[in-house]
Amino acid sequence: MKDKAFVPAVLLLCFWVLLSSGSSRLLQSDDKGNELKNYISWEDLRVVEEVGRERRSSSVKVKDNNLVNQESNMATVNASRVIVVDKRGRGDSVTVQGAVDMVPNSNSQRVKILILPGVYREKVIVPRTKPYISFIGNESYAEYTVITWSDKSSDPYSNGTELGTYRTATVAIDSDFFCATAITFENTVVAEAGEEGKQAAALRVTGDKAMFYKVRVLGSQDTLNDATGSHYFFQCHIQGSVDFIFGNAKSLYQDCDIRSTARRFGAIAAHHRSEESDDTGFSFVNCDIGGTGKVYLGRAWGNYSTTVYSNCYIADIITPVGWSDWDDTDRQSKVLFGEYNCRGRGAERRGRVPWSRSLTQDEVKPFLGREFIFGDQWLRL
Repeated sequence: MKDKAFVPAVLLLCFWVLLSSGSSRLLQSDDKGNELKNYISWEDLRVVEEVGRERRSSSVKVKDNNLVNQESNMATVNASRVIVVDKRGRGDSVTVQGAVDMVPNSNSQRVKILILPGVYREKVIVPRTKPYISFIGNESYAEYTVITWSDKSSDPYSNGTELGTYRTATVAIDSDFFCATAITFENTVVAEAGEEGKQAAALRVTGDKAMFYKVRVLGSQDTLNDATGSHYFFQCHIQGSVDFIFGNAKSLYQDCDIRSTARRFGAIAAHHRSEESDDTGFSFVNCDIGGTGKVYLGRAWGNYSTTVYSNCYIADIITPVGWSDWDDTDRQSKVLFGEYNCRGRGAERRGRVPWSRSLTQDEVKPFLGREFIFGDQWLRL
């Protein structure tokens, strides 16, 4: 990112019985006449499994870039909608990437990848050509359903150069209409402010219209690369030490647990809006912010960096000045760094840099709800 570092199978399946209800409203069709559901709903984050029916890995095959089933046409439909990942070999794939690979390119229906508890040591990429994918865990086992890796930016890449922050992500979501729940995304590299080459992302999101519900994103420096698109993080746990939420997306973080692991100093957010015409920003609403160290609420990675905290509880981990211009004083008159109705010792604004803003009720209104991310267009919750 930056040059400077600052039980049996049947029993397990029982755990995954989550009721879904309602019917899908289909909005438009693709060029083949397939109807597309261009929104994300609670149904997309739930799986109904037939308890006692054992999934066999032989039931699903990929041929000519289409999901097919050797048993019956009806089974084909079911298999195309739910793929089970079980590292013990009792599902359709033993790896998460293997399940993603089973999804056809340009798929036009929701494919739910059900991930059973376990530690999956792998890098995962959901490519741009595979929209409408869900990663689904069980809410009671989010801490035990972990996708983990340990790349850092200074590691060698295949062409002899350094890997760079962008390619360190354990899980990369490049497709649109992705959603996930009850999964842990992790990068195990530990970094402290001032260490070079330790940028290490757990999750990168470049696709548009993505939702993350009760997921855990764990890392240190540059944990969450919230790169581009409109995204909704709801009741998530995100932790790190230095700029651990960064990028140029337009994202709403609502009711999230934001945890600093910094030993000395660091920063929570580093937004990268570089052009005034960009419609991007980070909005934190009703979040619980705590942890260790003395950290900035945000740093101006871009000239027009936009970060707002509203109705948040902020523990005593914020450096009094609150915000950093990243050693570029010209940014002070261009950025929007705002706070509204926050509480806790870390929300005390005495000592804040004068170019940060205490927003009024009218000024903060556009940042408070899903309308900030145009959620009325793609969320049905």
